[in-house]
Amino acid sequence: MFRPQSLLERKSTIFSLVVIGVVAILAIPVIMPHLLHGFHLAHIFLHISGITLAVFITVLAIMAYSKLKTKRLLLSMFAFATFIAAEVVLVVDATWPTLYDMDVLSLLEIGHILTFTTLGLLALGVFRND
Repeated sequence: MFRPQSLLERKSTIFSLVVIGVVAILAIPVIMPHLLHGFHLAHIFLHISGITLAVFITVLAIMAYSKLKTKRLLLSMFAFATFIAAEVVLVVDATWPTLYDMDVLSLLEIGHILTFTTLGLLALGVFRND
């Protein structure tokens, strides 16, 4: 018998749902305008796959934190969520490089700061003693 709760018990099903969701959300604004741009599209797909993996790992971290409630998992969850933000900033920079220029910081630098924050949060989670 089919139960909706059983969808979230298998990692392969969660990964498939995340891939379909991310591609569906980004298809019209990001993928379609650059469909015939060759290597530029490959660069955009690199960041889309980064978003997909970050969302998948964040969902797994949320599920693990909801079961175990440790501060290490909470830090890991925030780290992966920060990585989602970094990849979103980097895909916006790759898709529309001159549209969202800031005065002091470029989007590329903001993406690198968020990636560095991700590494810092993961390091805190790894070296934390619970």
